[in-house]
Amino acid sequence: MEIRPFTIHVAQTDIDELQRRIANWREPDQLPGIGWAQGTEHEELRRVVQHWRTGFDWRSHEASWNTHPHYRTDIGGETIHFIHARAAIPTDKTIILTHGWPGSFLEFGRLLPLLRDPASHGGKEEDAFNVVIPSIPGYGFSSRPSKPGLNLFAIANLWAELMNRLGYDRYLAQGGDLGASVATCLAHADARHVAGVHLNFIPGTFSPPHDASPAGDLTAEERAFLQLKAKWADLHGAYGHIQATRPQTLAYGLTDSPVGLAAWMIEKFREWSDCGGNLSSATFSQDDMLANISLYWFTRTIASSMRLYWETRARPLAFPPGTAIDVPLALALFPKELPMPPRSWVERVFRDVRRWTAMPRGGHFAALEEPLLMANDLRAFARDLEFSC
Repeated sequence: MEIRPFTIHVAQTDIDELQRRIANWREPDQLPGIGWAQGTEHEELRRVVQHWRTGFDWRSHEASWNTHPHYRTDIGGETIHFIHARAAIPTDKTIILTHGWPGSFLEFGRLLPLLRDPASHGGKEEDAFNVVIPSIPGYGFSSRPSKPGLNLFAIANLWAELMNRLGYDRYLAQGGDLGASVATCLAHADARHVAGVHLNFIPGTFSPPHDASPAGDLTAEERAFLQLKAKWADLHGAYGHIQATRPQTLAYGLTDSPVGLAAWMIEKFREWSDCGGNLSSATFSQDDMLANISLYWFTRTIASSMRLYWETRARPLAFPPGTAIDVPLALALFPKELPMPPRSWVERVFRDVRRWTAMPRGGHFAALEEPLLMANDLRAFARDLEFSC
């Protein structure tokens, strides 16, 4: 039951080792004129690595993040790292934010102050939230699971206990990517305490009850979505397939080579964000991206993070026919997100869709890319929710 204060501090020997490795990386060749067609483009990676070596300062990011209150606690055999930042004013409104892959708690750095203290950022005082941001086991400063079975449903149970331990009877669950899966599982497993669910992604594994029905039961729009999802998976989904089937094999190279790790992740930041294929046009900085990659490197969590794909393949986010989630749902649709299902698909499980918001810009890393759009949507949704029991 103990909740322990935690301070981020990476050993200087680890920082020195990172510098040594990126200064001496072995560069592969690349076909001339191929660009990004076969994966991370060589010259772009070289520029990022050069900045990582000469311009990036991990200690400054460490100091910035340590201005927030960090804690760790042990639940169900796992050590959970989390930020717990109380609102600037007393409030019943509380939110738990769950990251995905290749993200981390760092994704929420620009969103956190907008939620905790909106009055200081052009918002209304009464929209303030108490904010909880945990690191999924196997990511960041949470422990790495030591045995199979820590899937999306198990993580949701950990979150329910964490919120209970912090004394919150009612809260809003928000997530994108794998975090959206966890938030959905949380709404299903702990509906009495979840005031609402806000998602900026409907996971590719999300399978409404009609999956067991004949194909003729699908609408034309739903069939079009499945075709689009299959096409996307064929062109872009190799990473997910290998992480769901052979994560250990890939982990050796990515754990040993920081540049290999960067190449694996940079491709996703470029393809999945609203940057027009040009990372220099992204609304997040190169340092934001490198801080996230460095976190994976320093904590040696690329293997354990990828295993969640394996766990999800073993137990997908699927519900039996007739399952209904009555917790209110808000969905924020960012235009450069991965393929998203139509509303009818979602409403087969979520019976109370309160908001369906088409955003003007943004992509997969919504909290990092467009924190104000995200904050405004969360505030609007929360005004109609009941946070007191």
